[in-house]
Amino acid sequence: MTRPPVPTVDFRRYFPILTWARTYDRDTASADILAAVIVTIMLIPQSLAYALLAGLPAEMGLYASILPLVAYAVFGTSRALAVGPVAVISLMTAAAIGNLGLSDPAQIALAAGTLAFMSGAMLLAFGLLRLGALANFLSHPVIAGFITASGLLIATSQLKHIFGVEAHGHTLIEILGSLFAHLDQANAITLWMGMVTTGFLFWVRKGLKPMLLAQGLGPRLADVLTKAGPVAAVIATTLLAWGLDLNAEGVAIVGEVPMGLPPLTLPSFSPTLWSQLFLSALLISIIGFVESVSVAQTLAAKKRQRIEPDQELIGLGASNVAAAVSGGYPVTGGFARSVVNFDAGAETPAAGAFTAIGILLAALLLTPLLYFLPKATLAATIIVAVLSLVDFSILKKAWGYSSVDFIAVAATIALTLGFGVETGVSAGVLISIALHLYKTSRPHVAEVGLVPGTQHFRNILRHKVETRPHLVTLRVDESLYFANARFLEDYVLNRVTCDEPIRHVVLMFAAVNEVDMSALETLEELNRRLREMGISLHLSEVKGPVMDRLKRSHFPDDLTGRVFLAQYDAWAALCDDRQAEDPSVAAQ
Repeated sequence: MTRPPVPTVDFRRYFPILTWARTYDRDTASADILAAVIVTIMLIPQSLAYALLAGLPAEMGLYASILPLVAYAVFGTSRALAVGPVAVISLMTAAAIGNLGLSDPAQIALAAGTLAFMSGAMLLAFGLLRLGALANFLSHPVIAGFITASGLLIATSQLKHIFGVEAHGHTLIEILGSLFAHLDQANAITLWMGMVTTGFLFWVRKGLKPMLLAQGLGPRLADVLTKAGPVAAVIATTLLAWGLDLNAEGVAIVGEVPMGLPPLTLPSFSPTLWSQLFLSALLISIIGFVESVSVAQTLAAKKRQRIEPDQELIGLGASNVAAAVSGGYPVTGGFARSVVNFDAGAETPAAGAFTAIGILLAALLLTPLLYFLPKATLAATIIVAVLSLVDFSILKKAWGYSSVDFIAVAATIALTLGFGVETGVSAGVLISIALHLYKTSRPHVAEVGLVPGTQHFRNILRHKVETRPHLVTLRVDESLYFANARFLEDYVLNRVTCDEPIRHVVLMFAAVNEVDMSALETLEELNRRLREMGISLHLSEVKGPVMDRLKRSHFPDDLTGRVFLAQYDAWAALCDDRQAEDPSVAAQ
């Protein structure tokens, strides 16, 4: 008796490290290490700044940049994606925890870790269920609008650190109102330091590299020095605050940052806390995945590589779980650091693991040196980083291309600025789905005729074509489902209600990929009503899977007309009204 074959599991599908590690060599390692050094230099001040943005202790930004990078190196498929804290997710984390009304730092840190764990669990579940197509449910205009509004919110929220005043709020109006109410309390030294640092960082981004190249430095060294600009700002302002004892003058500083390894932590499993954080975790998961997979696909295409969205869900899920158990908060693939990682020559995800080692060394050795780091410096780092995300040109592009897309972008920006990031991203998801339903609920239907001398059929409003008064051919350019089936029925009935001697209606189904049950019932009703009017209903160019589904019903048997393989066959059989009476002419 032959035993059935034992199913095998391809572990490389779930552990991409098993694929790229087989060919890993010294040259690849050298490229990855160099990229890791550059990204580490950039990531240290960014991690601290984004933790500040999330309303968390500065060290949590470092912790969120260690173990998550290692987890992604094992499970991720992008060769260049750099995972860690990012601006938008940090702002969403701040909003989620702010809604809890917590004041105890330990409880706030626990909530942040729980949020990361919940987000990771959701992403892992989505990945195992192969729901990578979730990224398609958010349209690009809506995402662009949300990121633009979030960038503006983030930059505005950091002005309190630039002015050295207390301000609060989660919407643009609340933040600006609170900021203006406390302007009389602004600290002149903090304002001076914040403005100078911001100006310096803007200059570093735009002017430092060209100047270094003009001085004869190599492109790689010039790039490294440019990326080290924020580090130079951190060192200079920290020394200034220490040497002049600016803390005594009211300049807010980071204070004590614990030195050592990331702590092993467990998330809370309180049902109350989970219910409070559920929606926030879901939105963070969706936005984080969309941002991450967009960056990963863009960078992969440049090297003719591919990523697997389903596995990316698992990689990001594992990274967030790793953040939760190592004192971090929610993470995703960051655009800026991933581009830097790519430009620096990263060849494999091992570059992320090497970056984690660099951040770990910083957490072990450098944190005492950050005591006098002014918060205004971190705020300037955030402002310069996020303002590159603000792109109001998307409004102009959308206006010129589609009024519907313009409304979606404008509504997302307005709702995010006026009601906060969670409302904005929730509205973005709903608007994306509503846009899809609106567009597909009114499918494009064109009446077509024969192009003379050919077997091609084109829109009668756009081309000179042949038609017959007794024959109407309608090309349906959308799949039929519950939301648009009635539209097609009304369109057909309105077309045949006229003085022309119409005897045949042909629905050209070349673009129809699906007919759901609601649409089937509508087609049956349309067939019945046309029969009562003495008009035969025919179909042409029906795709195989659609025809297979239709054959499971009585519709093909009850059809008053025929199903033609090609539209030209229908034309040849029906264009002559006399021939149309003879069914032997038609080609099934």
